[in-house]
Amino acid sequence: MAQSLSLPLDRPSLYLIDGSSYLYRAYFALPFLSNSKGIPTHAAYGFTRMVMKIVKEHQPQYMAVAFDVGRETFRTETYQEYKAQRPSMPDELAVQIPYVKEILQALRIPVLEMENYEADDVIATLAKRAETAGFQVVIVTGDKDMLQLVTENIQVFDPMKEAFYGPQEVEKRMGVAPHQIPDLLGLAGDSIDNIPGVKGIGQKSAQELIKSMGSLEE
Repeated sequence: MAQSLSLPLDRPSLYLIDGSSYLYRAYFALPFLSNSKGIPTHAAYGFTRMVMKIVKEHQPQYMAVAFDVGRETFRTETYQEYKAQRPSMPDELAVQIPYVKEILQALRIPVLEMENYEADDVIATLAKRAETAGFQVVIVTGDKDMLQLVTENIQVFDPMKEAFYGPQEVEKRMGVAPHQIPDLLGLAGDSIDNIPGVKGIGQKSAQELIKSMGSLEE
């Protein structure tokens, strides 16, 4: 588990939550709950509890939640097999999304989403812009792909593990520096996203190649 990291006090904090990821986690982690009309509520309940815990324990100065809009993105236009192995969103989860957005609106937490892009893309763009503007950014997600964004001013926090990841924690977990993660996944592949990688190259050999070469471009 990554150690807890302290945020610098001279930079305002911005927490960006991967809403789609944590809705799925809440949906599968909690037993079925419904309201008086029989509408499922367990994912919305679990997600809201997670958000409120972050607000209470971390007290971010600024906060936003990003969601996927649909399965079709600019990546699927280029590579149709991207995430093709994943099942469609369960109806019992989809029906809860509007309620989650209403809850966030009531809490005055902005909801971010953009057609043809994933929540990850929205978070990555905003994180980099916020870093340039002088913010200390914390990305709340369990997605290892987001570790490539980590710098001294951008951290990843996984609330399920209660773990913060800075540059050193990322390198310890992934075996390469944050900016080298795209090369690592490109060589070794990523079964979660249905990316095959280079035949005959696994995680360890990819790490060794990157350490010796620096990057695929080199």
